Amino acid sequence: MLLVNNPGDWDHVWAPLRHAPWHGFTPTDFIFPLFLFIVGVSLTLAIEPALERGANPALLRRQMLMRALRIVLLGLALHALAWWWLDRPHFRPMGVLQRIGLCVALAVPLALHARARTQWLLAAALLLLWWALPAGDLAKGSNLADRVDTALLGPLAYQFDAARGIGHDPEGLASTLGALATTLLGLRAGAWLRRDQRARLGGAALALLALGGLLAPELPLNKALWTSSFVLVTGGLSMAVLWLAHEAVDRRGLPALGRSFGVNALAVYAGGWVMEVALAASPAAQAATRSALDWLSPRIGAEAASFAYALLFTLLWWGVARVLLARGIRIRL
Repeated sequence: MLLVNNPGDWDHVWAPLRHAPWHGFTPTDFIFPLFLFIVGVSLTLAIEPALERGANPALLRRQMLMRALRIVLLGLALHALAWWWLDRPHFRPMGVLQRIGLCVALAVPLALHARARTQWLLAAALLLLWWALPAGDLAKGSNLADRVDTALLGPLAYQFDAARGIGHDPEGLASTLGALATTLLGLRAGAWLRRDQRARLGGAALALLALGGLLAPELPLNKALWTSSFVLVTGGLSMAVLWLAHEAVDRRGLPALGRSFGVNALAVYAGGWVMEVALAASPAAQAATRSALDWLSPRIGAEAASFAYALLFTLLWWGVARVLLARGIRIRL
């Protein structure tokens, strides 16, 4: 997310770091669903052992719902900072952390109280919902999700066409239902991981990819709408990534790359956001960035220069995360 959100030059973003314009799929479109999938895995790895140790389910539910609320509040605070510091025309209530917090809040009761079959059935129902509802065409502004978000968010959506009275938000409330399905896939994958059912992980990855490929011609992959085919394909890829990571790290002892980021993920994300806003609000910083990119672009290309800036930004925060890990500092909500 740090790499994608900080290109330095939004007019010349390196192609793999761009989202698909609407329908379609790029490597960048895989980042957020993988994150939500891992959220589901982590919930299972946290909740199941706690229940086995005799933890009170009501207390556990309250603790995790409070954590979900704190994630949402952090997202709102970061958006409020950008709204105030950058003098944006309106405050945007939805966003990445807000969606993560909502998915955690919805998934926790299911992880605590619902059987595996119930979780699977709910995930299937959410996927069928996109297929069955009379969504009309899937164009931006006329699809069902945008109509719902326009009614609920109005001009507070990420994009709002005042002339047409239509809004669009890629982290809107309607498409969060698809994101919840991704989180539920993570819950089930986490359970298989705990039971060392590696074959199920691999088999599910292939099955989800096949189903997503079959559905895509009728209901295209679309991250902004979080369509059913998008859930299936990214869920299959996430299962495959988890299986590979388990084989490489847990079973073969290879280094756990990115552990320093993972230990303080929210802190690094929030810190990167604040730094990004601070740089955007500083004319001197903007002039220095522009000067550096203007010098570098003729030598390596505009997109490569943009990627170099994003990589430098990410490496800076990787260094911060490494220092925090080395000193045993874990910043949690």
